Amino acid sequence: MQIALDAQAGDFGAVPNLKGAIRAVEELDCKILLVGQESVLRTELEKLGHKTGDKLQIVNSERPVDMSSEPAKIVRENPNSSIMVCASLVAEGKADGMVSAGNSGATMVASLAKMKRVKNISRPAIAFPFPTTKGVSVILDGGANIDCKPRHLLEFALMGSLYSKYAFGVKNPSIGILSVGEEESKGNLLVRESTALLKQSILNFHGPIEGRDIPFGTTDVVVCDGFVGNVVLKLSEGLSKAMFNAIKAEISKKLSYKIGALMLKKAFRGVKDNFDPEKHGGAPLLGVGGITIVCHGKSGENAIFNSIKRVCNFAKVKMNNSISEGIEKLNDVLEKSSMDDALSHSENVIAG
Repeated sequence: MQIALDAQAGDFGAVPNLKGAIRAVEELDCKILLVGQESVLRTELEKLGHKTGDKLQIVNSERPVDMSSEPAKIVRENPNSSIMVCASLVAEGKADGMVSAGNSGATMVASLAKMKRVKNISRPAIAFPFPTTKGVSVILDGGANIDCKPRHLLEFALMGSLYSKYAFGVKNPSIGILSVGEEESKGNLLVRESTALLKQSILNFHGPIEGRDIPFGTTDVVVCDGFVGNVVLKLSEGLSKAMFNAIKAEISKKLSYKIGALMLKKAFRGVKDNFDPEKHGGAPLLGVGGITIVCHGKSGENAIFNSIKRVCNFAKVKMNNSISEGIEKLNDVLEKSSMDDALSHSENVIAG
């Protein structure tokens, strides 16, 4: 396995990327291509007490793109940026996948520009793992597609189902569509039309679910357009931080609270660990013709390591082949369903 790592990307620069890469080559059967400014990466590696070798190599590139840069401009104006070089390595078969904690929009654009799409997939989607009381639910799209059509949500459902299966071991993932009520009559036009389409599919469709159902793991996969998905993601991040800060503030008010908190320290740590997003790594960009993991800008060593591990897993199970084959099966079922509906309509007309 060879993984291209955008080694200087993210809010904290090279250090967490390099620490995650070093841990990966020590614990996993993989080779890491550190993409970035060679002089900077060598200096940082020396500070960490490591050097390049057979399993840890540097691929020189220009500095990472700015987090505020317009994604489309990066492809046109920065062909030698680290994100573009990572995507090129995957597209050329020199790497099995890529990991970046840089500009997520640029990562998506670069991946599409270089790797193209999986056959029969019209839109790629960011699938982020969401910790729940039952384990993990997969929510997509997380922001790659602001405006969607029912066909896109059907594709998201398939890709999310396969991600849940291969990443989290769910045999037959259940799928919910995010709406404003559990009744099929509720929701906007996109939700209602997508619900009708998902009911015709071969997927394990649960039906519409509400936002409050997500933390309780009502379904293994939750589909929505990228606008809604990104709002869910950012709201959840902010809410979890606010809750932990509020609990800390209350505990600090009285000595008796502090003593009680000390006794519950292990319980608090267990809750925090269960809801720690770093243990799942970044979010895969499903539907592109290669493997791309999009990490949070504030990703630490654990997130980078787990993202590299995820790339290895996806490459071994041939994730993109499964997506392509799954879409073909979906198309066959939907085409047959449409033909049956047309025949039924014709018979009714003739009988009338």
